[in-house]
Amino acid sequence: MKTKLLFIALLTLGFSSVQVQSQTTVYAKNSDISDNLDLRAVASIFGESANLQDFERRLNDPKYQISNLDLNGDDQVDYLRVIESVEDRTHVVIIQAVLDRDVYQDIATIDVERDNSNRVVVQVVGNTYLYGANYIYEPVYNVTPVIYSSFWVTNYRPYCSTWGWNYYPTYYSVWRPFPIYRYRNNINVYINVNNHYNYVNTRRSYRAPVMYESRRTYGYETRRPDYSFAQRHSNVSNRYDLDQRRVASRETGRNQNYSTNRSNTGRVSTTDNRTAPNRNYAENRTSTDRSYNTNRSASSNRNSASTGSNPTVNNPVRVENTPRTETRRDYSQNNGNVSRGNSQDNVNTNRNVTPQRTETPRSYSENRGNSESRGNSARTQNTQRSEAPRVSQESRSSQPQRENSAGGRSAGGRRG
Repeated sequence: MKTKLLFIALLTLGFSSVQVQSQTTVYAKNSDISDNLDLRAVASIFGESANLQDFERRLNDPKYQISNLDLNGDDQVDYLRVIESVEDRTHVVIIQAVLDRDVYQDIATIDVERDNSNRVVVQVVGNTYLYGANYIYEPVYNVTPVIYSSFWVTNYRPYCSTWGWNYYPTYYSVWRPFPIYRYRNNINVYINVNNHYNYVNTRRSYRAPVMYESRRTYGYETRRPDYSFAQRHSNVSNRYDLDQRRVASRETGRNQNYSTNRSNTGRVSTTDNRTAPNRNYAENRTSTDRSYNTNRSASSNRNSASTGSNPTVNNPVRVENTPRTETRRDYSQNNGNVSRGNSQDNVNTNRNVTPQRTETPRSYSENRGNSESRGNSARTQNTQRSEAPRVSQESRSSQPQRENSAGGRSAGGRRG
């Protein structure tokens, strides 16, 4: 039983690893083949190499990862070998991908030629099948490369790589191809920005094409004859035109998105949304002030009715669109006038100060003044009435005392 479970677990792990590998391969090949090897990076490391052997090492060093090509589809970046063809002052360096045993595919060539004035011209030419026709970069190095001195020496022997399928140098180890965007970010680090890489569409050397034809290999082309650059992109001539069209399409899409965003801005809607809540808030505040004033006037009328004042002061405050500050000012003035004055003069003062809108509060102050004056007069009358009996009582009580005193006088007179 344990053996069966272990066998099932191993099968599950095997299927999962196969699925992951297939997904990675598809994800890495979602663009054109020519995107997987930047010829400007090739030209940059060529100018930094000491010789062709060092140049081959830099091409395949896992630390640099200059190449991202996987032409045989084994989910491993292909090893790039370097061979050379020499004739007089012309050197043709050929870069080939190792696809299988004795199966190679040319990727690019580097034409190095020195003229009669000892001026060296270098051109990196992309393979027509991969990059299209006449895709050429001509680097202009800031410092004269050291590799030039190794080409024109006595008894020079052309370089030919000894490495091949499953036979690689010790520094080399395979790695999986990256997605295109990651490869571009990585390769930009290894392009020397102090140099200039000029695009041209003609080869300067007339010997180099002839020399290349004698050493040409095309193992990948024979496997996929209908997948050349001209068939993949019928509307452009080479990789340079493809890049220009990509840039133009990105700029067009960026401008369209910018204009769409500018036309679809939410300024109007934002203004409406901001204005509407403020307007509603003001209306609510106004209605609240109105209801507040109405309730205060109604409660004041009830209080005055309960204290015995004139019942005609039950009219509510006018419902007008008056600001909150004016309503509160009138109300405070009315309260201050009522508390300060209990006479008709203060009421007249309130009439002069308050506008026509505050007629009802003015009647309220008059009633309060009248009611208080009436209350004061009634209190004085009651006081006088209560004091009158006291006087009569005092007079009555004083009369017997007078009589007693009179009797005492009379009695004393009689006694005396």
